[in-house]
Amino acid sequence: MCGILGIVKARRYERADILQAFAFIKHRGSDHSGYHDDENIFLGNHRLVIQDISEKGSQPMYDASGRYIIIFNGEIYNHWEIRKQLQATGFQFNSTSDTETVLYGYIAYGEKILQKLNGIFAFSIYDNQKKEIFVARDQLGVKPLYYYFLDKTFIFCSEIKAIIKLPGIDKQINYPALTNYLQFLWSPGEMTPFSFVYKLLPGNYITCLVDDVQSTFSKVQYYQLPIDQIKQAKEKDVLQQLNETFSQSVDRQLLSDVPYGFFLSGGIDSSLVVSAARRLYPEKEMDCFTIKQNDELAPEGFTDDFNYAKMVADHTNVKLHVVDGNIDILKDFDKMIWHLDEPQADVAPLYVQNVCNAAIQNGIKVMLSGVGGDDLFSGYRRHQALFFDKYLQYVPGFMMQWVGDALQKRNFQNPSVRRISKLLKHSSFEKLHRIVGYFEWFPVKEHLNLFTLDVQQTLIDYDPDEYLFRLLKQLPEDTDTLNKMLFLDLKTFLVDHNLNYTDKMGMACGVEVRVPFLDLELVNFAMHLPVKYKMKGLTTKYLLRQLSKKYLPDEIVHRSKTGFGAPVRKWIMHDLDEMIYERLNPKLLREQGIFQFDSVLKLIKDNKDAKIDASYTILTILAIQSWMEQFANGSH
Repeated sequence: MCGILGIVKARRYERADILQAFAFIKHRGSDHSGYHDDENIFLGNHRLVIQDISEKGSQPMYDASGRYIIIFNGEIYNHWEIRKQLQATGFQFNSTSDTETVLYGYIAYGEKILQKLNGIFAFSIYDNQKKEIFVARDQLGVKPLYYYFLDKTFIFCSEIKAIIKLPGIDKQINYPALTNYLQFLWSPGEMTPFSFVYKLLPGNYITCLVDDVQSTFSKVQYYQLPIDQIKQAKEKDVLQQLNETFSQSVDRQLLSDVPYGFFLSGGIDSSLVVSAARRLYPEKEMDCFTIKQNDELAPEGFTDDFNYAKMVADHTNVKLHVVDGNIDILKDFDKMIWHLDEPQADVAPLYVQNVCNAAIQNGIKVMLSGVGGDDLFSGYRRHQALFFDKYLQYVPGFMMQWVGDALQKRNFQNPSVRRISKLLKHSSFEKLHRIVGYFEWFPVKEHLNLFTLDVQQTLIDYDPDEYLFRLLKQLPEDTDTLNKMLFLDLKTFLVDHNLNYTDKMGMACGVEVRVPFLDLELVNFAMHLPVKYKMKGLTTKYLLRQLSKKYLPDEIVHRSKTGFGAPVRKWIMHDLDEMIYERLNPKLLREQGIFQFDSVLKLIKDNKDAKIDASYTILTILAIQSWMEQFANGSH
């Protein structure tokens, strides 16, 4: 696990400037740093040692001839199987590192090596003979990779912050991307807040010749989620297959030359991961980490997981480390935005950071997480909303209007009122619009007055939902509605929100986070699974729950969905008053030129009066303001 930086034609920059930028991702790998620098390219790597802890695993890594150079971030869980195939054809290896396996795999198979890799990765290989650069990202987007492409300049990196520290980088603000963060709390697809910095999409690679970047730059999609081969099968058969596939996934991801541990929330996903690991290695001492939160979460619709986590720990005989769930939002907010690279208005990243800090303090550099279970097997409230969705279309419009009007008089700080209001709001939409609508947090088109007139002009023809509609068009028309929503989860919410903050906050602590639910074999299994085994009635994760019955206490099997929660609405209504009025003042907003003070002030007042539920929107505005100060204005 590492941080990588690549610059084509790096000699246009002073080496001191490059190394200064390179230093901004040092936190991603504090064990070893190295770089290759010639007239054509700079390739830098900060290494977090996980596999082959010797110097033989250091990067950049060269093949025996010196023709090929690789920088690599991630883990390849099946690299020993690939290595055996390569050895059978005559390749010899100098290390036990998966980086070397990828390097020689590329030499043997070219870009087709990507079809063989089961892991999490972002890497680049430079062919010093062809003067060609190859850059790739893993199939599900577990590892981040950003790139800058403008005026024959091509730079790629694990994090945005290093790219923008290079001199001459065009920092033009991408206002449509900023509206994405307001609409969804994250930005789907390639866009970032900078117009010329992009996310390389999952399952894609880039190639170009360093002597002619502009005309040879090519982006290719090498992986697509299997979406049209739903198989029918008996429940006992698919349950047995799930059991075997999931156990293999966990076993693969325990590959490590350093100590590993587990996130344990007490939810089904993380509990199944821990349970599988315990069955695989019954005598091994295992460390799990959980958050203990306070009693301020009920108004947000969350519950404390601690008692469930303790129940699972006792049941599986693992050591449970309890991490303080209190967050100092005033102290940590800006640092969170800095690490995330993007203005994501969710404080769950701070919980991930707290857990990873506790892990590293206990000598653990690898953590396994339950992320991805909800997105593959169903688990979010928007999935349950689909159950009511098919009935609401038969309810007369006047009745819907009456209920809607009645809710308008209720307190929007009540979680039940918020959820029913969202359900009713989308009930009158056409089906695809209803699916996309459930991802909306704050429909920007209805609130363009929040922005200055200049910014409004750039947004007139922009619809944040359009990218999600384009994704849905990739699916056959007869695809089940739940599978359409899960497809959007996997292609947007999972990668652009959950995986982004999981990686960034883990690496901020020097911890690699692995996600067994996103093992390629398990993903393939889930994508071919009949819908009835994902959700039955209002019961999400039906098949996972059936598997849980074999290994976990009943209280875990039947508990409802929760998650990392925080009293955001309380903070916005009370605790953050000083920050809100200090940062969202007329002078500062006028200087940044994005938001109109009068409209923002009205939004804050209406939220305090419980006329609307805008706490996360206000937090997003604060996140954008923090991001602008730290990234666009360079004041960090």
